[in-house]
Amino acid sequence: MILVTGGTGLVGAHLLYKLASKHEKVKAIYRNEHRLNNVRNVFSTYIDDYESLFKSIEWIKADLLDIPALSETFIGTSYVYHCAAFVSFEPNMYNILRKINIEGTANIVNLSLSNSIKKLCYVSSIATLGSKINNNDINEETTWNPEADNNVYAITKYGAEMEVWRGTQEGLDVVIVNPGVILGAGIWNYGTGNLFKKAHKGFKFFTKGTVALVNIHDVINIMIKLMNSDIINERFVLVAENWTYKNFLQTLAQSVNAKSPKKLASDSFLNILWKLDWLKQKLTGKRRRLTKHLVRSLSSETSYNSDKIKIALNYKFKAINKSIIEIGTIYRKQT
Repeated sequence: MILVTGGTGLVGAHLLYKLASKHEKVKAIYRNEHRLNNVRNVFSTYIDDYESLFKSIEWIKADLLDIPALSETFIGTSYVYHCAAFVSFEPNMYNILRKINIEGTANIVNLSLSNSIKKLCYVSSIATLGSKINNNDINEETTWNPEADNNVYAITKYGAEMEVWRGTQEGLDVVIVNPGVILGAGIWNYGTGNLFKKAHKGFKFFTKGTVALVNIHDVINIMIKLMNSDIINERFVLVAENWTYKNFLQTLAQSVNAKSPKKLASDSFLNILWKLDWLKQKLTGKRRRLTKHLVRSLSSETSYNSDKIKIALNYKFKAINKSIIEIGTIYRKQT
């Protein structure tokens, strides 16, 4: 039996479709009933008659922080895909990020150990990989600098990785994947799917930075291949291509038949925006949309290298341009 955490998220939902369509025995954790519609929507991007496949999954309502409920989900489980995480770059969300990403992952690791799980796949992020040195591309060997001005999401995902590595010291077999920005269809109201929605409304500006991109199908295919392989206690960067934000946003716009952004947002303009956003949050209590760290990311030129996974699995990533156009086509059909 396979257990998937974060089953209603982008990675979890696409992974569940892949596993269920291969007639694997699968159970998945969810927290909110309404999020189950995300899974149906993702499944509908593959097949029209998706309900029977959806019902073939054993759905369990549980929380990563509720150990008694979480313990029940491990009964009869042999393999675990830990996809659940909280994503935010808002400094005031740090405590929530720590609870879900670090403490929640520690619970998954501990239960995997106590239930003699055969293998755990943890979905991390390229945010944990540190910074470029001497103009070399970032890869699995790039050193994390705890003294750097890291964003809160990166800090907690790195802490989660430490829990997974701790599990290996106690006898748990694991693989870790570090994807870039994952592009996939079916969930349009948040995450990267929301970028297609925003592109349809129209982007006015682009930034000077770069973004590391990968197709959701590559991510889940690699996860499954790694879990079915003899590879253990290794991590792998999953980035198909490094693009400029200008090219990325213009291709997004093209995919949904919208106007492309023409203006470059300067550093000074972006710095004013994140400070105004901070003030708005203080006055209204609304969640932040732009932070100092996010602005820095949008303006920085960073590239990632995925040669390790290409060699380990003899794997070829799907072209990003084709991926964006295909997802944009699905967006236009579903909305």
